[in-house]
Amino acid sequence: MPRYLIERALPGAGTLTPAELQGIAQKSNEVLSGMGGRAHWLESYVTDDAITCVYVADSPESLREHAELGGFPVTQIRQIGSVIDAGTADA
Repeated sequence: MPRYLIERALPGAGTLTPAELQGIAQKSNEVLSGMGGRAHWLESYVTDDAITCVYVADSPESLREHAELGGFPVTQIRQIGSVIDAGTADA
């Protein structure tokens, strides 16, 4: 399955408490458990006004379904084509 970046505009995201982030994670896992393996959450990055998530999924539609069922905003979904890092320079 392809990997995707999901951008979620969420003003004040950087001020969410650990308990609030835990609640978001619990809700996401709850929704994913009912999706029959069509999407898997890998990790998310919280910044001042957004959360950017990395998912593996069968389609962008499954990611939109997850967001709708979980009550999560979706600003943009982008399929990841390649991954590079500092080690790529040495390859």
